[in-house]
Amino acid sequence: MKKAVALLAVLVVLCGVLMPTSARAGGWHGHHGHGCCWGWGWFWPGALLAGLVGTVAVAATAPFAYAAPPPPAVYQAPPTYVQPAPAYAMRATYTAPPPAYAAPPVQREVSYPHGKYVLYGDGITQAWQWVWVPAPTPPPPAPPPPPR
Repeated sequence: MKKAVALLAVLVVLCGVLMPTSARAGGWHGHHGHGCCWGWGWFWPGALLAGLVGTVAVAATAPFAYAAPPPPAVYQAPPTYVQPAPAYAMRATYTAPPPAYAAPPVQREVSYPHGKYVLYGDGITQAWQWVWVPAPTPPPPAPPPPPR
């Protein structure tokens, strides 16, 4: 709406300024003693009216210079939301599932009458190793019984 009023004011001013003087004053009157050069007598009322309309249009579209200042803005902090702490449940302790295939137990001793072989190591952290362990010597024969 303000733009329309300003446009109307500009059009009125332009019509008052650009209209041919013969249309405003009815022709050349300077040599007859009826007014001054090209009928400037009719120009002033149009210019005054256009000036008043233009002033009203500018005053309607311009911000008010002497208006009371707006009230100060009051800042309110936004509300704060606190998320509750998550509830954790204790998980059951981990138990390894039984192996799918259990290797047969390894025979670690092979015995003979005069000794035995013993297998040391596990093949992973310590290499396999067969060690010969001789059989203990038989105890000496019992002493003969004392004479009687």
